[in-house]
Amino acid sequence: MAPASGRTDVVEAVDGLIVGHRAMAAGEYEIALRAYHRAAATEGATVDVLSAIGSANLRLGRLQQAEQDLRRALEKDETFVPAHNNLGVTLAEQGKWGEASLHFRNAFAYDSGRSGEIRDNLRLAIENSQQTGYDADEAFQLLLMRRGSGRYLLLSTPL
Repeated sequence: MAPASGRTDVVEAVDGLIVGHRAMAAGEYEIALRAYHRAAATEGATVDVLSAIGSANLRLGRLQQAEQDLRRALEKDETFVPAHNNLGVTLAEQGKWGEASLHFRNAFAYDSGRSGEIRDNLRLAIENSQQTGYDADEAFQLLLMRRGSGRYLLLSTPL
């Protein structure tokens, strides 16, 4: 029976993280983000909540916001595997392959190498961080040559 005021009381609210995870699985990233924000309001900014918010922002293409949220999650718990992996993905999307590789390495280590997805992400990040970005015709090795007292000449030689 409804209370006299005409409103119904919610005896037990649904966990915002669960709702958010289900919405993410369904591809409803805006709904997931709202659910995660509700979870933050009720549970506080836990590592799980911050990581989930960052993941939703990543899926929505809000890379800077996702990076900020995931870094905050890692401030709470530097061993949280999903935050390391998702921060790695966020950084890779921005072309920051070196730092992405570092976070994938951390995720791989903290996960003890159990996740094939993290291993694949790490492999891809290592490959991309080793690429110079130059074509074979453009590749040069730069050498610093000293010329006299305090003068230097930068020489480039084809590789």
